[in-house]
Amino acid sequence: MNQDATGEQPLVDNKVIPVMREAIFTVQMLLFKVLRQSVHDRYVDQAEPFPVHLAGAVVNNLFGTQPTDQAVAAFAGVNRELVERELRELSSHCQELLPVLTDGLRMKTICDNQEGIHSIPSLLMAKALGILQEERDLPLPSTFMLQVRALASAHGLIEPMETTPPPEEPPA
Repeated sequence: MNQDATGEQPLVDNKVIPVMREAIFTVQMLLFKVLRQSVHDRYVDQAEPFPVHLAGAVVNNLFGTQPTDQAVAAFAGVNRELVERELRELSSHCQELLPVLTDGLRMKTICDNQEGIHSIPSLLMAKALGILQEERDLPLPSTFMLQVRALASAHGLIEPMETTPPPEEPPA
């Protein structure tokens, strides 16, 4: 049985955390893809890379992540009010993603907690923005990962999982 430094059993096995983080990153990619298209459709007078920068700034803000692209960081700093407005409108522009966003933010908080990172503010912000579906049950990690994989496949981000047929039973 794995225990942390306080002698308590962790909520998530440490071997599962990297896989969970990959699923959480996939949720971020899904949100980025859907939001980028929404921004592109709503801000028709804006050329590239505006939709990319705005979507990236919103995703980074929601998940409390540091931008890897300095252009996105600069855009977010200059366009703070616009990023905040997009965050406030996120629940209506990306409504179909609310269940997976809820699960992704919760799973991120659990993973962060296991690694000693305090990320409850992301959940509180999501709640205040109307993104967090509090009544939604927290799925098991395996269920969450399968749901994320299926959604990512449906959005063309990853290849669909191929199921292998069960082995044939030899005749008796």
